[in-house]
Amino acid sequence: MDALNGKRLVILGMARQGTALARFAVGAGAFVTLSDLRPADKLAGALDALSDLPADRLRFVLGEHPLSLLDTCDVLALSGGVATDAPIAVEARRRGIPLTNDSLEFARRSPAPIVGITGSAGKTTTTSLVGQMGHKAGRVTWVGGNIGQPLTNHLSEMSPGDLVVKELSSFQLEIWQDVSPAIAAILNITPNHLDRHKTMARYSEAKGNILRFQQPLDVALLSADDPGALALRELIRGRLRLFSQRGPVDNGAYVHDGQIWLSGPRGSRALCPTADIRLRGAHNVLNVLAAAALAESAGLPDEAIIAGIRTFSGVPHRLELVRELDGVQYINDSIATAPERALAALAAFDEPIILLAGGRDKDMVWDEWARTVARRVKRVVLFGELAAPLAARLGQSAPTTYAETLAEAVYVAQAEARAGDVVLLSPGGTSFDAYRDFTERGEHFRLLVEDLE
Repeated sequence: MDALNGKRLVILGMARQGTALARFAVGAGAFVTLSDLRPADKLAGALDALSDLPADRLRFVLGEHPLSLLDTCDVLALSGGVATDAPIAVEARRRGIPLTNDSLEFARRSPAPIVGITGSAGKTTTTSLVGQMGHKAGRVTWVGGNIGQPLTNHLSEMSPGDLVVKELSSFQLEIWQDVSPAIAAILNITPNHLDRHKTMARYSEAKGNILRFQQPLDVALLSADDPGALALRELIRGRLRLFSQRGPVDNGAYVHDGQIWLSGPRGSRALCPTADIRLRGAHNVLNVLAAAALAESAGLPDEAIIAGIRTFSGVPHRLELVRELDGVQYINDSIATAPERALAALAAFDEPIILLAGGRDKDMVWDEWARTVARRVKRVVLFGELAAPLAARLGQSAPTTYAETLAEAVYVAQAEARAGDVVLLSPGGTSFDAYRDFTERGEHFRLLVEDLE
């Protein structure tokens, strides 16, 4: 009998994770209340998708999250967009009501080993690449979590011999308890989501939950090149592996003499030249190293790891070449929702850059970004809520143009660009001032660029 059977579960948020958990929980025998701050007319699609569930097991409270929900609540589930300091979450903790979320409930039940990946940057690329390596090995591989589809609805289809690869965000991990992935990676820890977590200490603590509940035979992979990730090594209960672009490590993955190497109980061996990596930028070399070490830890053969490296061309909205027009490359890096991400994108190109930057801030520090833009960028086109603050930060150090919208920014960039230039959407801010998420922003950019003449 499932642990949720007979429980009264309140789920806050009707996005992908919340609706997936609702469907699973009803199937497990729970009585579910789904609550969302949006009214019913904004949720028609989600409501229709759940219309097949029995009405005596599922009810809706829309337009608010009233504290009265807790009067008939055994467990409170928070979707990613609901902060743990929301009044209803604070009151739930005061009453002793446990908190959970879709990713935690999945981890508690997965019959297959989980490779869990978190970090401030590179999560999606690394997760997708490990998934590709799993497919190349012929192993049934499930990829999801913070990307793609929630995997909760597929639990009944999974077998112990499968492989699960999950991207895990700080929002998901901050309420994790009692379980961590058997193979877990922290790629890096740099300032991000400080509007949500308030301090770097709280942000890092949330990331650390991916290691905190591991068992002695589990594997923890950290970047040897990142102080923020290494600072969490004291949480490791299992076996430590490292990855580094700077030099050899005893157990993990590294670059040496232009080759990608693996080391550990099976000895050290070169896999393939770094020139075989199809992704731009030094940061993507680190992502490949992490993926190789994780794949080996999951028992995938070297041949599959190499095949994955050589065939993986990236994922949408991450340094994605949308089009080349009149000798100008248009690059979609909408995933760059922090200045550090934009800095990595700038470092990936030698060509003159016209940078499209802006969006909404997350209480980030922009000093290094401003210095790099002043030195590296041909012109910066600013849009969104961040336009004025970033213009003030840059002062007269870089040629700057304002745009009211992303569409206007694209047209300005095209007018400025010459053959050999790169027009780079790498905003540095979130999309929430104008879009649902970075994916919607990136898709809009793609459409705008495809329509250029």
